[in-house]
Amino acid sequence: MGDIDLREARRVRTLTVGVALATSAVILASCASGTVDGAVPDAGQSTNPSASTPTPTPESPAQKLLAAHAGTPGACAVSFVLDGMTVDPQLQIQDRLYDRLPIPRAEGRAFAGWYPDAASAAAASADPTTGAANPAVRVNGSDLVTCTDQQQTLYGAWTPTAAAAAVGARIPILMYHQFTDKPGGEEGWLRGNYSYIEDYRATMQYIKDAAFYLPTWDELNAFIDGALYLPDHAVIITDDDADPTWLTMASPINEQLQVMVTSFDITGDGVATQNPFVLPRSHTNNMHSAGANGKGLMVNLSPEEIAADMQASAAALETIGVSADAAHEVMAYPYGHNDERSHEGLRQAGFQLARTIEQGYVEIGADKLTLPCIRVNFGMGVADVKGQIG
Repeated sequence: MGDIDLREARRVRTLTVGVALATSAVILASCASGTVDGAVPDAGQSTNPSASTPTPTPESPAQKLLAAHAGTPGACAVSFVLDGMTVDPQLQIQDRLYDRLPIPRAEGRAFAGWYPDAASAAAASADPTTGAANPAVRVNGSDLVTCTDQQQTLYGAWTPTAAAAAVGARIPILMYHQFTDKPGGEEGWLRGNYSYIEDYRATMQYIKDAAFYLPTWDELNAFIDGALYLPDHAVIITDDDADPTWLTMASPINEQLQVMVTSFDITGDGVATQNPFVLPRSHTNNMHSAGANGKGLMVNLSPEEIAADMQASAAALETIGVSADAAHEVMAYPYGHNDERSHEGLRQAGFQLARTIEQGYVEIGADKLTLPCIRVNFGMGVADVKGQIG
């Protein structure tokens, strides 16, 4: 009997220890789950610690762009909505002219521009003439950047390539030189180069009031390819040399009226500071002089020498804030002189367009390195220019 009592005592002790351990485990589990004495967690209370931390909303492409340029004054992320194509957002600067907005390309379709709302874009897709001739509707590089909370969205439109070609647009490029405040003009052999400043003012006012579309050079480039619709009611305004009379008398009128214009500057003389409505572009760096045959250096130097000069001119433009792409998009030949060596030099330097002094209009399929112009001579007032540009 003694052995039986001993075994029974051991069994009782073992059961007692087991019950104690099980009770301790239950208490510890209750503490870990936030319950006491078997209390049930509140229905709105999660037992998963990670569920109390919300998942952050992913940044949009526009927000990422702004974050990458957080220190840029006036930074604005412009987003684009276009049927059948994704276009990355683009950084622009508030209250400056739009700098090279995207020009999408698609087989069988011509791009018909960017618009401030979906309804305007839809109307332009149905009939591009609805908004294309109205600068208040179609947005391009002749407009100031306007953003809300550092962001803006533009909506694109398409039109069939054949429809764009059927318009038969002919784009005039006006060419000015120097200016005078004398109604009777200046004396000397360069008299025809001078425009009376009040004639210029009246012409710029006419272009603004008549709502001419003002294409940028990258738009003209795409138009020549048949990839962009431009209205026939369009004009490009240019001035050669960045003469002091241009800087002090004429270009301020463009700023006052907010009418975009291009100034072809001889950059080797020092790049002129221009107002926000002027696009500074190249009139060569140091080739505005005659060569051995009495004609301009662009028909005397080798293609390699021409390319080197043009690269120097583009670099000079970049020092005043012109982007590398814009600095290489167009130039004007000194005296209009050009030949195949000039063209080859420009190609080597990466230039896309060149303007001559030959009279004419730019059409789809035009030679990009021999663009014609409409020369404005002394005595040509609004009526005369209107007869040339419509």
